[in-house]
Amino acid sequence: MSYLKNLIRTTGNEFASIVEEGVQAADVSGYIDTGSYIFNALLSGSIYDGLPNNKITALAGESATGKTYFALGMCKQFLDDNPDAAVIYFESESAVTKEMVEARGIDSSRIVIVPVTTVQEFRTQSIRILDQYIEDKTDMKMLFVLDSLGMLSTTKEIEDTASGAETKDMTRAQLVKGTFRVLTLKLGKAGVPLIVTNHTYDQMGLFAKRVMGGGSGLKYAASSIIFLSKKKEKEGTEIVGNIIHCKNEKSRLTVENRMVDVMLKYEQGLDRYYGLTDLAIKYNIFKKSSTRVALPDGTTQFAKTINNNPEKYFTEEVLNQINEAAKQEFLYGNEIRTDDTQESDNE
Repeated sequence: MSYLKNLIRTTGNEFASIVEEGVQAADVSGYIDTGSYIFNALLSGSIYDGLPNNKITALAGESATGKTYFALGMCKQFLDDNPDAAVIYFESESAVTKEMVEARGIDSSRIVIVPVTTVQEFRTQSIRILDQYIEDKTDMKMLFVLDSLGMLSTTKEIEDTASGAETKDMTRAQLVKGTFRVLTLKLGKAGVPLIVTNHTYDQMGLFAKRVMGGGSGLKYAASSIIFLSKKKEKEGTEIVGNIIHCKNEKSRLTVENRMVDVMLKYEQGLDRYYGLTDLAIKYNIFKKSSTRVALPDGTTQFAKTINNNPEKYFTEEVLNQINEAAKQEFLYGNEIRTDDTQESDNE
C-alpha cells in the first residue's frame, strides 16, 4: 500500500488517490435538495437527496420553459437549507433582477450575480473563484449557476461583429468543451455543484429528435441532463405556474429516460409534494378507487384534495414508503420497467 502511495506522489497529480480512501473529485459526498421530492428522486433515486454536491447538472429546454425560474427555485432551497451558504450566479441573459430574486423569497445578500458575455469570461472567472475557494478552505457551502450557456458568445464573435466580418465562429464548440473539461475536476475537488441552463432544438431528419445545443462539451461533462417542457397551471382563470415535464435525458446516477412532472409556481417556486401521488399509486402505497384515491388508513380522497393539503396525507411513514418505491423506479438494478414512465426514443 505504501508503494502505491509513493507512485501517487510520483505522478504529482493532486486528484489521484487509492479508491479505498475515496475518489476525491468523483465520489458524491452529499446532495442538495431541489425543493421537489419527485425531482430529487429523478436525479438521485431518493426523495430526500437531489443534486449531487460536486457534479454538473444541465437543465435544457426550449424558450419560455421556465429554466431560469427552475434554477432560482433550487437556489432558494439551497440557501434555505444552508444558512451560511452562498450562490454564484453567472448570468448571460440580463434577465435576473433584484426584484425577481427577492419576490421569490431568496436571500439577496447571499447570491452574487456575475454577468458574463463570452465563454472565455465564464471560464476564467469561474476557475478563479474555485481556486480561491479551495485555497481558503472555508466551511461555507457554495452553488454555481450558469444561466445560460446558449447565450454565451466568444471573443472572436464579438471582434468579428465589431469589425463587420460575417465569417462563422468555428472556435466556440472547442472553447466550451475545454471549459467543462477543466471545470469538472475543479468542481469535484471543491465540492461545488454547477447548474447549467441551456437550449434545445429539433434535429432535422426523418426521425427528428430533440437535442441540446452548444456542442458536446456540456453533454459529456454533465452528470445529469434534464430536458424540460411545460404546460400552464391555472387557478380559476389565472395562470399561477407551470407543470414541467422533466425527462432524464442523461444520468450517471439514475435510470435514463425516466420522466416526472413537477409544479413550478411563479411565486413559491417548486412544489414540494407534486408528483408523489402518481408514484404512490403505481407502487400500491395509494390505490386508485374510481375517481378517488384510496389511502393507507382506508379513507378515500380526490387527488386534488391530496395535492392541496399534502402535509396531512404524506406522513413520515408514507414518505418513507414512497422513498423505497423511488429507489425501485429510478435506481439501476432496482427498477421495474413499465411503459407509462418512459418515453420512446422516437417520440
